[in-house]
Amino acid sequence: MKEFTVLDLLNMDLKEHNTLNLKCIAGRKGLTREITDPELNRPGLTLSGFFDEFAFHRIQLFGKGEAAYISRLENQNKMESIEKMFTYHLSCCLFSNAHTPGPRFLELAEKSGCSVLQTDLSSAKISMRLLRALSNVFAPHKLIHGVLVEVFGIGILITGSSGVGKSESALELIERGHRLIADDSVELRNISGNILMGSGKDQVLGHHMEIRGLGIINVSYLFGVGSIRDRKQVQLVVELEDWDSEKVYDRLGSGDSTREILGVKIPLVIVPVKAGRNIPIIIETAAMNERLKKLGYYAAREFDQNVLKWLESKTARNLYFNSSDIF
Repeated sequence: MKEFTVLDLLNMDLKEHNTLNLKCIAGRKGLTREITDPELNRPGLTLSGFFDEFAFHRIQLFGKGEAAYISRLENQNKMESIEKMFTYHLSCCLFSNAHTPGPRFLELAEKSGCSVLQTDLSSAKISMRLLRALSNVFAPHKLIHGVLVEVFGIGILITGSSGVGKSESALELIERGHRLIADDSVELRNISGNILMGSGKDQVLGHHMEIRGLGIINVSYLFGVGSIRDRKQVQLVVELEDWDSEKVYDRLGSGDSTREILGVKIPLVIVPVKAGRNIPIIIETAAMNERLKKLGYYAAREFDQNVLKWLESKTARNLYFNSSDIF
């Protein structure tokens, strides 16, 4: 990933329950410093003079307790531990609860080139929001060619070779009331090690579609804002491919095929495309079937069990009626 700096943190466009309410109150020269770790550090032990295992490369979060202790140290003119702390290459210092440290602390921060940030949020809230935001920034990610749509609440990544009909199928799904997340270029991120989130590579261009013979269309303008979404968890991969008469396709669906993306295994459905097949309806059915699977119902397994029961019962009848013991 590209370098992520303190300035990038300040400029993050987060809304509503994700907003950080950050502002820089000192050390503007340090805004170009890189943040290399998504975790936070509460430097309580560091302020008391214990520097063993000091996680200086993390964002230093100062809550009410740390702020009160810094104020006492300044009043008692015992700034040795704080002076030593600023000899480390800190990414930045962050004060919660709208607290502003004393002039001596700000002077040391300016001298060392370390940015001092402030937020009006509590320590608990800013911790949760920062961890959520940074985990997304530092998550393993990749760009994939395809279309991401939400169908009946299921995030479906439609893949396939160029010209197979991915965008046209997605357009029909949108016309049927489903939602578009991204077309052509889908950015995928592994969140928390087991969740694959997808979004558009560019938020400005993400909700546009390229339809061959028609050109570029703006989905939100044509179908309304209810037809788009910024991001969605990928829960199913539908791969479209040209029909191959020599290939044997799965007709029962008893095999649980998956595709591994960024270490996360996603259920996979391969749909052959040929004239006369209504691909959007097939994708809708695949989405509903995936929802049933998440509820614990597997149609293919139930079919197999019913067939086995029927065969067993028929075999039992044949053995009974063909037995020589019956008069």
